Amino acid sequence: MPDKDDPESYATKREPFGRWLLAQKDRGDWVDGLANAARADRMFPKDGDPEAVRKHLRTQQADGDTFQAVDDAETDWRSL
Repeated sequence: MPDKDDPESYATKREPFGRWLLAQKDRGDWVDGLANAARADRMFPKDGDPEAVRKHLRTQQADGDTFQAVDDAETDWRSL
């Protein structure tokens, strides 16, 4: 039951960003490449939020285009 003092409790639970990203295919944009790389990465944070994904990518020394793709993907994920 939602807590009237906690607006977040009214929000439906969203699929974790990492899992959502892994499911993205044939979009025709930068997110395709990011999703393909994530599926090939055994250490990818499947249950991670966008910041966990960025942190992982920093450890992998990803380039700026990859982080732009994460930004684009996060925008789409948040719009659901």
